[in-house]
Amino acid sequence: MRILMTGAAGKVGTLLRPRLAREGRTLRLSDVLPLTAGPGEEVAPADLNDEQAMAAAMKDVDAVIHLGGQSREHPWPDIVEANVNGTYTLMEAARREGVRQVVLMGSHHAAGFHTRPPSGEDLPDYAFPRPDTFYGVSKVVMEALGSLYHDRFGMNVTVVRLGTCNEGSGDTRGLATWISPDDLARLLECAMTAQGYHVVWGVSDNARRWWSLREAESIGYVSRDDSEPRAAGLIAEQGEPDLSDPVHHRVGGVFTLGELGGKW
Repeated sequence: MRILMTGAAGKVGTLLRPRLAREGRTLRLSDVLPLTAGPGEEVAPADLNDEQAMAAAMKDVDAVIHLGGQSREHPWPDIVEANVNGTYTLMEAARREGVRQVVLMGSHHAAGFHTRPPSGEDLPDYAFPRPDTFYGVSKVVMEALGSLYHDRFGMNVTVVRLGTCNEGSGDTRGLATWISPDDLARLLECAMTAQGYHVVWGVSDNARRWWSLREAESIGYVSRDDSEPRAAGLIAEQGEPDLSDPVHHRVGGVFTLGELGGKW
């Protein structure tokens, strides 16, 4: 099995590479930044908007994990070029090559202005898009492209509305939004075999979680991690989260407060 991973030089790609390694599997790594292939890996450098390079990267691929693009808020032209046009070019390359399984790394910022539901309820998996930034808008477009390519061409597409992915939550907000790299790898394994079109929250089953896991669990995802063991230390440093503060009350947190189009 060969998996194309775009954006493989980024933080999430770097965390995932060793976790997705398997006997009999090849990870084809693609990025505009330099990459060095390890065991079971190969490198296919490509700009997302270079149609020929993307076509070459897509050859003999069984599944795609699309992490590439602009990962933070930037001016509109930068966002459109990297995240909108880039995703379109990738989807076209996959369609032409006959790739059936595509995982698109979306973002919770596609729904950033949603707020916490009443106590005890989870925000639904398919919460209507309420982007908090130009970056968030580009992730809404990504979800729409995934839906289009599923409905029109029969591709199996899962969009992950990614939360906060790192080795451990670094702040009290992340106690709710964190997904461990191990859990993200588990979620992607499920997404690479899922049939149909899905939008799932990329979050671990944290004690303080308020984003639904129902759709992720419907494709086989079982979270094994929880941010709560870090809670006492983080609260001692930063204080108990104020759930009325937009940082904790809104899906997009501080992204709902910053300058639109500014570089973060």
